Amino acid sequence: MASSPESPRMFQNDFFDFFSRSPWWTVPLVWAPIAGYLIYLGPKDWRLGLVPVGMFVWGLTEYLLHRFVFHFEFESKAGQYVHFLIHGVHHEWPNDRYRLVMPLVAAFLIAIPFSAFYYFLLGPVLFCPFFAGFLLGYVEYECTHYALHHLKSKHPVFMGLKRHHLLHHHSKAHAGTKFGVSSPLWDLVFKTR
Repeated sequence: MASSPESPRMFQNDFFDFFSRSPWWTVPLVWAPIAGYLIYLGPKDWRLGLVPVGMFVWGLTEYLLHRFVFHFEFESKAGQYVHFLIHGVHHEWPNDRYRLVMPLVAAFLIAIPFSAFYYFLLGPVLFCPFFAGFLLGYVEYECTHYALHHLKSKHPVFMGLKRHHLLHHHSKAHAGTKFGVSSPLWDLVFKTR
């Protein structure tokens, strides 16, 4: 994953630049087995209910992160640089196939506070199936995001999601709207559609 016109260099340092990229398939490869293990560890009678709840909560989290964290406008130069590293790079180079998913190191760093919060909120037994669903929601989000930018499909659901997301990227008329990537549900709820 070297620098190329499709995936421009972000850092002068080769180490940092290498780890600023992640192919899409690393997300299901790493996170799906962790989710599967958490489902295995969880109580059988809670799996059916809490895995979908975790996925649902991920959908809301995805929307809130994208709207309020990834699109927060910093005034300071340092803040603008941090914003560029977190999400601005994706808007600068939306077709960079190696920067469409969160790099694994960053994803693990973000997962730590979420997992700690839900572990203390739910306890060790309920945490496992819930957080498995949360991680599966994350996998679905990242794979959907990659697909919206790089796959061609005429399926009406796919085309609707793709249009929704690409308007977020490319339409000045839709600035500040369309933050849902894997679903427009929360854009409907919070009137940002």
